[in-house]
Amino acid sequence: MKIAIASDHAGYHYKTFIIDHLKSLGHEVVDFGTDSAEACDYPDFIIPAAKAVSRGECERGIVLGGSGNGEAIAANRIHGIRCALTWNVETAKLGRQHNKANMISIGERMTAEADVLPIVDAWLTTDFEGGRHERRIEKIDILSQD
Repeated sequence: MKIAIASDHAGYHYKTFIIDHLKSLGHEVVDFGTDSAEACDYPDFIIPAAKAVSRGECERGIVLGGSGNGEAIAANRIHGIRCALTWNVETAKLGRQHNKANMISIGERMTAEADVLPIVDAWLTTDFEGGRHERRIEKIDILSQD
């Protein structure tokens, strides 16, 4: 799978070992930055990653920050993105099962380091349930159009 990844300075540490983990699983990773823990503005990195997923250049995406909230909000501004804010394995699984999340957001200041890779793995390996959830995903797309 081709996976976009992006963070601001507050998510940089987790981003580095998530990239290593994804590559060890055989995934192709496209890193949209940032490239250090120096203070920066998350939209500069999150929006391009979300656009790559929206355009189909990447199949899924992971974004990281301090809380993950701003990153999820930024990603979800891009049409076709369903970015779930995840803080444990259950939220990652439900994001896929019920919301067909094609991106996840993780807050480095909110999530224990030991929990990060299980969250990523749960999201990557969980299937969308479809059924009643498909109808709801379609409504999001229809009702959110101008």
